[in-house]
Amino acid sequence: MTRNEELAANLASVQDRITRSDVTLVVVTKTYPVSDVQILKELGVENFGENRTEEGEVKAVAVPATWHFQGGIQSRKIKDIVQWADVIHSLDSTEHALKLGQRAVRPIEVFLQLSLDGDPDRGGVVESELAALAEAVVAAPNLELVGLMCVPPVSAIPAEAFSQIYSVHQRFLSNFPNAQSLSTGMSGDFEVAIDHGATHIRVGSSILGSRTHR
Repeated sequence: MTRNEELAANLASVQDRITRSDVTLVVVTKTYPVSDVQILKELGVENFGENRTEEGEVKAVAVPATWHFQGGIQSRKIKDIVQWADVIHSLDSTEHALKLGQRAVRPIEVFLQLSLDGDPDRGGVVESELAALAEAVVAAPNLELVGLMCVPPVSAIPAEAFSQIYSVHQRFLSNFPNAQSLSTGMSGDFEVAIDHGATHIRVGSSILGSRTHR
């Protein structure tokens, strides 16, 4: 089987498991070559995700598409991120919101990263801190607040975690009604996430195969 045939089969399998037409599939291409991105673009994929700005810069130039940055944001990388990312999934700092607004040269869609457990090592803010962060994004030039993103703790039961995320999002919408999107769910749990309101899923290994390197 050629790489083209492999990716086509894997992509079709994932698409068949997406049960709602309003779900955006973001194919996460970190560590995979540009050639894979080009194949997937030819197969109709329009949204790609990267965790590292160095990879994102190269691939976004090579393959025009909607590019999503979903890694941890570092202040020194912001000037680079805004050059190629159309969407940012991982904003969890008012300081970074200010810097993104100052550096952005075009509109960028922004998801706020929610933390269910408050673990600082995993990024995100707890529900009580979302409003202040959202206000910072709304006030920043060239940033559009589109919703929330969350990666549940590894120890969480998926259905319970995604139900909790959905509830937080619904409460958030009462003050920020335009932030309709919910980015949650990856290769191992995206079907459960979709059942609990996800509008964006970030899938890598189910389409591209197991990573052999970082």
